[in-house]
Amino acid sequence: MRDSIIVALDLPDAEAALEVARALRGRVGWVKVGMTLFYAEGPGIVRDLRALGFKVFVDLKLHDIPHQVEGACKTLVRLGADMFTVHASGGRAMLEAAVSATDKAAEKFRVPRPKIVAVTVLTSLDDVALAEIGCAHTSAGQVHSLATLAKETGMDGVVCSPEEAAEMRALLGPDALVVTPGVRPAGTEAADQARVATPAQALEAGASHLVIGRPITGAEDPAAAVKRIIEGE
Repeated sequence: MRDSIIVALDLPDAEAALEVARALRGRVGWVKVGMTLFYAEGPGIVRDLRALGFKVFVDLKLHDIPHQVEGACKTLVRLGADMFTVHASGGRAMLEAAVSATDKAAEKFRVPRPKIVAVTVLTSLDDVALAEIGCAHTSAGQVHSLATLAKETGMDGVVCSPEEAAEMRALLGPDALVVTPGVRPAGTEAADQARVATPAQALEAGASHLVIGRPITGAEDPAAAVKRIIEGE
């Protein structure tokens, strides 16, 4: 499980994020930099975390016209991101532009090509919330539709809730990345996540990576929290 955990450093500044990261060195291999931290500190936080030995998942959920997404992908490749997100709902042309730009940038800068995972439906959304924004599908139906598009356009995998992980594994195959936020150890609150599961449940369903934030970063001892998760407590 250690290599599957991505600790979401959704913290207000570099000082707080790096303090947690240093406590977790040797405990986990991945950390996530999302909007809160990236917008507060800029690209340097990715370099700082990589310097500590972590693989960095940059979760900015790119969603714009293809030209803008191309430029953002090139920047993330040059920055050294190991994996990043785009919104599958950006459409076929945008997803294809993201793959092409990433391939070309990795070759140009002579760096390993980062993995691109497509966000399907945010784990904070349920069927009622989707209906409110005009989506005719259920959350499960929308995830399936967007994941199919992601596969067709060359994404390395998807981001989905643990509830959809088994279907995504069957749809995308054994080598695809299935990244699941909304993972909560037993006994912790779901907070603003609507579709959740425990780490063991998510892995059993077919997840390749588990994004876990507040149960670790909000713990008095983050390293001990990770240990408990890995040991299944």
